Amino acid sequence: MIAGTRASALPKEMPNIHPTAVVHPGAEIHATAQIGPYAIIGERVKIGAETKIDAHVVIEGWVEIGDRNRIFPSASIGLEPQDLKYDGDETLVKIGNDNRIRECVTINRATEAGEVTKIGNHNLLMAYVHVAHNCVLADHIVIANAVSLAGHVEIESRAVIGGMSGFHQFVHVGELAMVGAMSRIDRDVPPFMLVEGHPPRVRSLNLVGLRRSGVTSLEDGDVYRAIKQAHRILFRSGGGIKEENLRELDALLHHEKVRHLYRFIKESIQNDNKRRGLIPGKG
Repeated sequence: MIAGTRASALPKEMPNIHPTAVVHPGAEIHATAQIGPYAIIGERVKIGAETKIDAHVVIEGWVEIGDRNRIFPSASIGLEPQDLKYDGDETLVKIGNDNRIRECVTINRATEAGEVTKIGNHNLLMAYVHVAHNCVLADHIVIANAVSLAGHVEIESRAVIGGMSGFHQFVHVGELAMVGAMSRIDRDVPPFMLVEGHPPRVRSLNLVGLRRSGVTSLEDGDVYRAIKQAHRILFRSGGGIKEENLRELDALLHHEKVRHLYRFIKESIQNDNKRRGLIPGKG
């Protein structure tokens, strides 16, 4: 049973905690945060300003949550990782600011001592999303319902993940990538691309994401054309990406986004057992 104090026994300067909530006296909760009915807040939890914790949420373990987050009913954050290697060490979950974490989301803390499962800022995690140990999510990411991220998955900013997709351990998802619903993602998803299917393939540029980010506007037309040319070089030739494909990008590397795509792919295809390799084009 989690040790705690009914909110009615807490100091009067904490008026935003529902009387049925169970809050450990050691928890650090900002005076402007709100804790809903039957929520359980553990001893080592820190909750920032104007964050709202809804009914039946459980937050336990070493957890730091920033400002203006909304955590919807029945989410579970900071519980032990689903990893047999975990031996009780102090591992963390860190969540930034302005996130929306919907119903029944689970976010597990990391496995080894001092490691972190990290969520950035302005992200939307829809209902039943699972974020496993040691995952790292950047900013402005949308993850739709019932997506499962295995351990050590990393997602860069402004990616969009379709519902009911599953991600293998150590997969990386690039900036402004989009993953179609119900995809099985077992290798890295390159930046700016749309990936979907069984097996997954790079189908096209993520035109919607690029447009929303302003890359296809008149002032960024050169950048868009460079990304489009890079897509043609890398994913329309059939087969896997080779060093000669990357060398063809040399003339485009004065564009920062193409340089980012180049670095991502270079790291993905290197012989590193912590990377899964790259999802190929459709040929």
